[in-house]
Amino acid sequence: MRIRIVDAFTDRAFGGNPAGVCVLEGDSFPDAVWMQRVAAELNLSETAFAHLRGGRDWALRWFTPRTEVNLCGHATLATAHALGEDGLAAGTIRFDTRSGILSAAIGGDGSITMDFPVFPVIPIDPLPGTAEALGVPILASYDTGALADLLVEVADEQTVRNLAPDLGAVARLATRGVIVTAPAADPAAGYDFVSRFFGPAVGVPEDPVTGSAHSALAPLWSARLGRDELVGLQASARSGLVRTALRGDRVDLTGHAVTVLDGTLAA
Repeated sequence: MRIRIVDAFTDRAFGGNPAGVCVLEGDSFPDAVWMQRVAAELNLSETAFAHLRGGRDWALRWFTPRTEVNLCGHATLATAHALGEDGLAAGTIRFDTRSGILSAAIGGDGSITMDFPVFPVIPIDPLPGTAEALGVPILASYDTGALADLLVEVADEQTVRNLAPDLGAVARLATRGVIVTAPAADPAAGYDFVSRFFGPAVGVPEDPVTGSAHSALAPLWSARLGRDELVGLQASARSGLVRTALRGDRVDLTGHAVTVLDGTLAA
């Protein structure tokens, strides 16, 4: 079986967020236990499996090294890139997923724009132990609803960049993952806000660039900054840019991708 590693939300190899991509032959998925083992073997934040369904849509599932997840942005972008690279899809690709139908449009410049649901954020009291787990004061905390992540705002961009959380304590918080964000120190640098994502509870200590998190970050910062179109920088060691555009209860997430490994799975 062919398997690829695709760096998503970047236009250069070894940047952005690497995802495993398996484009399957036939019209069904392999056993879920096997797919989970493949994801654990690759040990990337997500591995995607896709097969053609009904001659039009692509069925798509995502696995972290530890569990199957309901939504993943960067692995969706990586899968769209792989399908376009192979000539298996062009224009707008529809994916049938646990989160409903998602689409990804391949642009003439190689960019890919994904149509995702918006996850409106609701202010909440900080979860007990959050500030201690992150090691920094928290300005505000938000529930992200069905996204199931905790979103917290901290003082500034440098605080986000310098974070060195206690990942064991983060894993014990009552949430799937923690998104940490702040406004850009200098919007003239080409981005409007920064973030990082920690998900040790699902086997992802730090996710380099998290597309799904921007489905909650976009409504927060668009309301704050008064603009529907923004650019987010995920300030991990690999880093990556996500362009966001709000459209009512949907959000466009745009980025590039690069294939860095193309091989055959022997087991």
